[in-house]
Amino acid sequence: MRAEAVERVRVVFGLFDVDGNGYLEADDFELMAERVIRSVPSAGDAAKRAMLDAFRRYWGTLVEELDADRDGRVSFDEYTACVLSPERFDGAIGEFAEALSRLGDLEGDGFVSRPVFVALMTAIGFRLPNIHALFDAFEPTDSDRIARETWDLGIREYYGPDKAGIPGDHLVGDMAA
Repeated sequence: MRAEAVERVRVVFGLFDVDGNGYLEADDFELMAERVIRSVPSAGDAAKRAMLDAFRRYWGTLVEELDADRDGRVSFDEYTACVLSPERFDGAIGEFAEALSRLGDLEGDGFVSRPVFVALMTAIGFRLPNIHALFDAFEPTDSDRIARETWDLGIREYYGPDKAGIPGDHLVGDMAA
């Protein structure tokens, strides 16, 4: 497992721990899902529902795979053990990647505009300079849009335990504004 992968999931764990108690819990995922869905009010109902379902599956996979004592929460160490194990987490992350990129494709043409991408990534909690660096790493078109499938793949790669030097690495660290 690469150090870069651990740092990427450390960032996401911190963002998903909405209440900041050091554990992931079902309420964290519900709150995050609501924030993300609210960030794109013009998205269709089916895309919003798919996003909510994806957040719930993400949580469900974590709690099913990791919560041995059934206390309804997951620590960082438990989280890392699951999300960086493709055999345990690929299905959940695939659904999440599809739902998030679909939510951003407001026109249904296979592209996500920078403002929508920024709104979604800000709702998750990423810092604005990191968001723009990631968007630029996805090589936007002249009309400042990225291919939905490029973003989908980028999300999947983000959780790759053997990945380094990927666009998602732009989300790690404090970038100057």
